[in-house]
Amino acid sequence: MNLYQAAKTGFTLIELVIVIAIIGILTAIAIPKFISLSSNVQADSTIAVAGALSAANANNFAARSLSSSIGSAVSNCTDVANLLQGGLPAGYTIIPAVVAVNATVTCTLSGPSSTTATFTAKGVT
Repeated sequence: MNLYQAAKTGFTLIELVIVIAIIGILTAIAIPKFISLSSNVQADSTIAVAGALSAANANNFAARSLSSSIGSAVSNCTDVANLLQGGLPAGYTIIPAVVAVNATVTCTLSGPSSTTATFTAKGVT
């Protein structure tokens, strides 16, 4: 290899500018999609927690209806949080609302980034 061939190795300035421009274009397209995806995930996770609350309440109502020594009494929407194994995840709150015995009430769950979802609670003694 002579001196002229050794000097020709590497990328030219034009090639580097084209690669940087392509990376910039891809970034400009990807960032808005990522932001949108992030907000969708937060809303979907709030809906999932609300679904878990509804399922836990239905399971508790069935168990408590069989025997008052099984499960927990539910007289407020906030009582349903105690039915989840490990409790309500951090960042979520339940809007309090009275639930009468054998009545079904629609409760509201607030999650991260002001996301909300509803779940049902059925009162049981």
